[in-house]
Amino acid sequence: MRLLILVCQLGLIFQADAQVPEECVTSETNRAPENSDILVDCGTEYVDLAIYICPVYQALYNETLMVLNNQLNKPECFGKADWTVTPPVLKFRFPINETSLSFCGNIYKISTQVGSGEFADFSNVQFVNISGIITSIDPSAGMITYRPQILYKFSCNYPMQYLLNNTQLGVSGVNVAIRDNNGSFISTLSMQLYQDAEYLNVLTIPNTGLNLKTKIYVAVKATNLTDRFNLMLDRCYATTSPYPMLTTYYDLFVGCERDAQTVVEHNGVSQNAHFSFEAFRFVEHKNLTVSTFFLHCATRLCEASTCSSLLPDCTGSQSRRRREAEDVPTNTTITSPPIIVGKKSAGA
Repeated sequence: MRLLILVCQLGLIFQADAQVPEECVTSETNRAPENSDILVDCGTEYVDLAIYICPVYQALYNETLMVLNNQLNKPECFGKADWTVTPPVLKFRFPINETSLSFCGNIYKISTQVGSGEFADFSNVQFVNISGIITSIDPSAGMITYRPQILYKFSCNYPMQYLLNNTQLGVSGVNVAIRDNNGSFISTLSMQLYQDAEYLNVLTIPNTGLNLKTKIYVAVKATNLTDRFNLMLDRCYATTSPYPMLTTYYDLFVGCERDAQTVVEHNGVSQNAHFSFEAFRFVEHKNLTVSTFFLHCATRLCEASTCSSLLPDCTGSQSRRRREAEDVPTNTTITSPPIIVGKKSAGA
């Protein structure tokens, strides 16, 4: 009789240890863990991770035994079970900021890759890779265990030329740029037009327009950055529309190709970029009293220590060219207020 009771007690212990939640009984994920059980969402504000939780129970673990990067003493690095979705998942979320990322011990690497899209014709673009693991904690106290080790790897790659407003990412304790299709990077930039080479007096444009060949000084400034990053302008061009998506546009400078009257004074060496050009009119406005156009600058960030190597080598002479505008997404540019130019020449 005692033996029977002991066997029953042992059976209850093992049943409790491996008990499968009711939500998993009919789930298609009620099976052994697989590498594909992790879902990764590399967002602009958060990194969201989700793993199917039923395989975790199948492997004799539960939500309290799965943690980011073995950070056992940090509650914020454990996930939360969501039994309301099908199939049920264990969710991990950490915001893209220095504190949360460093707490959970993720690995960060800055790499340089060949530019694509808007930057395909220019120097390489830097990326930040965030990677880590979700691993199981084996509670077995003895020398052996019957639980398999569970380990899920994740990785997110972010281009450095986009900055998420008011966000700091801990890459060796510095800020980093994150792509945001809603244009948060634009909100961290400012473009101001000046009338003097010292960039002290803001340019005031009368309703009658500036005179032709009036010198216009342009300053683009980035905010919310540490001194580890500089601002770089790869391209500035003018269109007759406030939107940069036109068939053609006039380039003031594209890499080494520059309009004859454009002077790039300060670029890639600080968090401010300066250049100047002379007021002009679009030929299509020849019958209008004033010509109105907008200035657009494609902007990115670079590490201060590597900016000089990313700047184009402009020792040779190259001619300006027209370019198609399809590869210039609006969320990567900053646009000036309307620039109005009359028919009179400067000094007339």
